[in-house]
Amino acid sequence: MRKPLVAALFALVITGAGVAPAVAAPAPAAASTSTSVSAVKADTKAAAPTLQAVSLAGTVALSNCSGSVIRFPNSADSDPALVLSNGHCLETGFPGPGEVIVDQASSRTFGLLNSAGTRVATLRAGKVAYSTMTDTDVTIYQLTSTYTTIKNSYGISALTVQDTHPTVGTAITVASGYWKRLYNCSIDGFAYRLKEGDWTWKDSIRYTSACNTIGGTSGSPVIDQATGKVVAVNNTGNEDGETCTVNNPCEVDASGNVTIHPGINYAEETYQIPACFTTGNKLNLSASGCTLPKP
Repeated sequence: MRKPLVAALFALVITGAGVAPAVAAPAPAAASTSTSVSAVKADTKAAAPTLQAVSLAGTVALSNCSGSVIRFPNSADSDPALVLSNGHCLETGFPGPGEVIVDQASSRTFGLLNSAGTRVATLRAGKVAYSTMTDTDVTIYQLTSTYTTIKNSYGISALTVQDTHPTVGTAITVASGYWKRLYNCSIDGFAYRLKEGDWTWKDSIRYTSACNTIGGTSGSPVIDQATGKVVAVNNTGNEDGETCTVNNPCEVDASGNVTIHPGINYAEETYQIPACFTTGNKLNLSASGCTLPKP
């Protein structure tokens, strides 16, 4: 989970130290584990012939986070488009443990990026369709534009959310619209429970160390390089080696054993979301197969 921009900048001024991962932090020097869109990807796996070249097309920049325009396997081109980000990126503040927000009015704006990372449009939300930090860490906005409108006006297609569980070893890209940067690594494993402060998330993705995500990457889509589909949403990392504190998540296994992975980052799976959206991209938490937490 990432700290707000103001807090991160304040900490930098007071301590003079480097900023730990936060919702939006000063841009660090480029690292070998990430690339700007103008650079050649350093990850050799990403360049394998069987993998796709993931770009920033369809990602968005929020005021303090990253996100992406998404669709589900059964979404229609005429449906209102959706934007995926984190629950902790919600403009009204972090949802509390056990809190689920649905159909909340919103006029938040998003900067839509093309493959080169150029901002080509400003999209606007009509509402928060769903937001929670319980079991997962997601906010889904419904836009005032349809997929057809966005495609015809700006040439940008939505990213499709995969509706099956991801697998260990999958080559992935974390695509940050806020920083216009791509991080390439693999899925290292899954945390049965990921606990951070008062929040607990289920079946979280643990990255290999190459995805050294920074502040501002919260809400970035995690894209399977072989399919181009979204398999998770980037959300946190253990910054200081602490155990189960804010910005220092710990893993808890089925037997209650606690472990930490200092410097390692995580994402929340998204395969369970499509079942909760029916015809017209309408949220239906009572739909068959929907396991998202309910209000």
